[in-house]
Amino acid sequence: MTTTTSAALDRRYGTTDVPEATLTETIAGQLAHRSVRRFLPSSVSEGDLAAIVAAAQSAATSSNQQSWSVVVVEDHERLARLAHLAGDQAFIADAAAFFVWVADLNRAATIAARAGHELGGADYLESTLVASIDAALAAQNAVVAAESLGWGTVYVGAVRNNPVEIAAELGLPPRAFAVVGLAIGRPDPDEQAGVKPRLPQSAVVHREQYDPAASADGVDVYGARLSDYYDAYGIEHEWTASVARRWKDAAGLNGRHRLRSWLEELGFPSR
Repeated sequence: MTTTTSAALDRRYGTTDVPEATLTETIAGQLAHRSVRRFLPSSVSEGDLAAIVAAAQSAATSSNQQSWSVVVVEDHERLARLAHLAGDQAFIADAAAFFVWVADLNRAATIAARAGHELGGADYLESTLVASIDAALAAQNAVVAAESLGWGTVYVGAVRNNPVEIAAELGLPPRAFAVVGLAIGRPDPDEQAGVKPRLPQSAVVHREQYDPAASADGVDVYGARLSDYYDAYGIEHEWTASVARRWKDAAGLNGRHRLRSWLEELGFPSR
């Protein structure tokens, strides 16, 4: 373990003006993360699959409820159908496997029924959040594990574009819905992509109390750095404009403004 600046930190922030940081092999791997959307033909060994799931299960979970499940899809025809339902993103069909992380209160419902109890507490927003956060924490552990094994990964939020259809495709029971997908595969070395810079720490880290001015200053600095990153790939991109467009109105949500009603249909009233 060393306290140092490194090329990995430089890439992560898009500048050599970075704070000294204590780095380990695990942290260096996390700093090198990038989304991979072009995969070579491959399959996931049972050993790798077991390791990825074990890492996911080692994530923190609220009150040890473990309110999540994962559906691992490798069948090519099902991958193609999921790709269509999740924004027609071809890389899903090309992945070695597609992990769909599920907020799962069906297991709790089964346990409660066996004990002769009601499950009214699962009908509240807090319960929806608990199950969703559990699933997200597990998914992130899986990403770190998969990348340490040489797999490329990319999250797919578009499984929430058509959650009822996704639930039917995966045979999800009541009180279960897809929170996020994760495509994994061997990275195609010809894909033109790098480690995308993140906001400077001054924009996201606040000491004792939130500092809006520092956050705003960091945003201005970041916009220039990210433009430089995209320029290297011949792409024009203005980050602040993209953020503003994304949150301007419901159109930016790609249909997910209806998510609350869909969740209720799937057994999550979220009162």
